[in-house]
Amino acid sequence: MLQQRTIKSLTRAVGVGLHSGQRVELTLRPAQPNTGIVFRRVDLPEPVDIPVNAEAVVDTRMASTLGKGDVRIHTVEHVMSACAGLGIDNLYIDVTAEEIPILDGSSASFVFLLQSAGIELQNAPKRFLRLTKPVEIRQGEGAAEKWARLDPYHGYKLRFEIDFSHPAVDSTGQTFEFDLGIGNYSRDIARARTFGFTKDVEMLRSNGLALGGGLDNAIVMDDYKVLNSDGLRYDDEFVKHKILDAIGDLYIVGYPLLAAYSAFRSGHGLNNLLLRELMQRQDAWDIVTFDHVREAPQGFAQSALAW
Repeated sequence: MLQQRTIKSLTRAVGVGLHSGQRVELTLRPAQPNTGIVFRRVDLPEPVDIPVNAEAVVDTRMASTLGKGDVRIHTVEHVMSACAGLGIDNLYIDVTAEEIPILDGSSASFVFLLQSAGIELQNAPKRFLRLTKPVEIRQGEGAAEKWARLDPYHGYKLRFEIDFSHPAVDSTGQTFEFDLGIGNYSRDIARARTFGFTKDVEMLRSNGLALGGGLDNAIVMDDYKVLNSDGLRYDDEFVKHKILDAIGDLYIVGYPLLAAYSAFRSGHGLNNLLLRELMQRQDAWDIVTFDHVREAPQGFAQSALAW
């Protein structure tokens, strides 16, 4: 059968939150089969567990934030993206503050942590959420229109189109498609960094956001160009980061998807609305496992280390 995955040993990292600027320690720990991905605030008098699911998202301003009661964990999308990209089903993610560390602004550091801990196959069938009918969310009209959609597909692929009126972005690819069964997540997607504009920094910081952001953990642009001395990691790094975010946002549903995702100018908020719509449309999906590896979509049976 196609098996669930966790990590072999715990691994740690220390960094700062992109928006809070707070120092935070992150510990990734193995979890038993059928646990799912569970975030834990271990800095509180009584640790609080927040299992990922679409309803646990309580804020989508500039990031995906999970919550339970008054407890929050901000900016979960990059570590969730790494878990999805490496096929990790079960994991505890302990944090000592209210935000996941941004590290280098991509998911590559989380991929490294997971791979260095080792991937362990578990004696339980890997469960997928399979789309059986299309689900779509649209907002706005004309120049303000944006949308996100899931369609049935025997595998998992994502197609994203961005639309930024900025010289540095316009000169790069604005559309990209990534198929997890054909491409390599670690090579093709994981190194794409979050990005922002100097003109927005003052507004963001006045709203308590981007307090930990800088040239070491984001692509920063003025009105004309990229300010990072090392330039871009990919020719189309901007749209690839949007795909990285979408992979993380969609994995919050709690299962790897068998679906084709397509989006135009989407973001954390629209991605979460798409998941909530999906959950309400119980005729549009089912949960499946594969008794034989050969039945699984191309790429899903390969080693996690190759992803």
